[in-house]
Amino acid sequence: MRHSKSAMSRLRGGIRPHLSGTAERLVVTGNERRRNPAQSREARVEAAFAAALVAVVVVLPLAFDAPTPALPVLIALVIALAVVSRVEFDVGAGITYPLQLVFVPALFLLHPAWAPFVVVSGLVLGRLREVIRDHNPERLLVAISNAWFAVGPALVLAAGGATTPALEHWPVYVLALAVQFAGDTATGMAREWLILGVPPRLQLRMTGLVFLVDVLLTPIGLLAALVALDAPLAFLLVLPLAALLAIFARERAVRIDQAIELSRAYRGTALLLGEVISDDDEYTGEHSYGVIALALQIADEIGLDEDERRLVEFGALLHDVGKIAVPKEIINKAGPLDDDEWAIMKQHTVYGQQMLDKVGGSMADVGVIVRASHERWDGKGYPDGTAGVDVPLAARIVAVADTFSAITTTRSYRRAQTPEAAIEELQRCAGTQFDPKVVAAAITVLARPTPSTAAEFLELAAYGRSGGPRESTDPNGLLPVQVQQPL
Repeated sequence: MRHSKSAMSRLRGGIRPHLSGTAERLVVTGNERRRNPAQSREARVEAAFAAALVAVVVVLPLAFDAPTPALPVLIALVIALAVVSRVEFDVGAGITYPLQLVFVPALFLLHPAWAPFVVVSGLVLGRLREVIRDHNPERLLVAISNAWFAVGPALVLAAGGATTPALEHWPVYVLALAVQFAGDTATGMAREWLILGVPPRLQLRMTGLVFLVDVLLTPIGLLAALVALDAPLAFLLVLPLAALLAIFARERAVRIDQAIELSRAYRGTALLLGEVISDDDEYTGEHSYGVIALALQIADEIGLDEDERRLVEFGALLHDVGKIAVPKEIINKAGPLDDDEWAIMKQHTVYGQQMLDKVGGSMADVGVIVRASHERWDGKGYPDGTAGVDVPLAARIVAVADTFSAITTTRSYRRAQTPEAAIEELQRCAGTQFDPKVVAAAITVLARPTPSTAAEFLELAAYGRSGGPRESTDPNGLLPVQVQQPL
């Protein structure tokens, strides 16, 4: 089942060689929040969910007139559930445990109405050590709230009279599992949205692994319940399987941590290359930062997800990195380039990709954007003559931002033009040099109040389309906000 990790527990992403922008933001944000006490908003949300669940847990046995469970079996179930609750599999914006191994037997070894009590008690018991160690009682609220998934199946089985395990009740079991998924998803999405602002649509994309784990473990839990009919404590035989899953969970956690560290290394490489660009050529460095600011705002206006936004961010920062390999007399020539010089200059995108390919990982993806940053919508660009939507969208955005910044900044061979002149040039070239959709987004962005410095523009670029502050794709701060030069 899927559980909220909210501000009082860990958030990690997937286990790919490098994390998606969304996953990494959730990971870093969650880890930071986990180290700190719960904020008042979060505490209120968790307290409300926990209080409502406690009320349901108390009322449910009374509503179904459930018989008092045998104390040894009840204690064994609570302890076993506490044990399996220590096995954590991170799944993006939530976390899943193999609780079905104990939860399913609890539905049948006791009256189903008592199963939510077992889950609440087990989850609280499983978190007591952390609460005492960290002096953070708010985690108990999260543990209680995480037990909402148990209510739906208990209601279905109790109302359907399927209080003993029997294969002929399989339609009721399927319904109970479906209700569990629905209730778990609804409560989890509500909590993540209210506390962390994770959009429900994004959370739905992260529930597939959770559902798969529950579906695969439910038959094992049902088998344990069948075996325990004659020997109630026989369900404890599932604990070795939980131990095996714990080993896999630790390996997964290590791989996730390694992916995060690798991502930070790539980000550090990008920043270092950005500094090299600035040291090598002051104009190119300042120009790159101006391109970042505008490109990110265009990306937000179009509505790119965080993965694409990160490509835009790094692509804008490093789109001119290949100029390091171009002779300085060409870069700083006070006048137009001749044919030979221009042929050399046009290779800078190829040089840039080659540099980033040597870094590898996510920087290789950025290298594709760097190579395509001077392609044209009509296919007359360089170095490959790619046209239309075959040019990566991030590269199309960088191209528009690059042109606006280039026109509005002073070069060795010409003075800066006005933003109005730059906008006219973008409009004139829409549909030939530039993607019309990207140009339209850029004009919308540029029609807003214009900051006077690059630092102000960079600060503005960190805001989302809603007008409120948004976190940078890079939790460590990719954009160098110390830059003060005009765009």
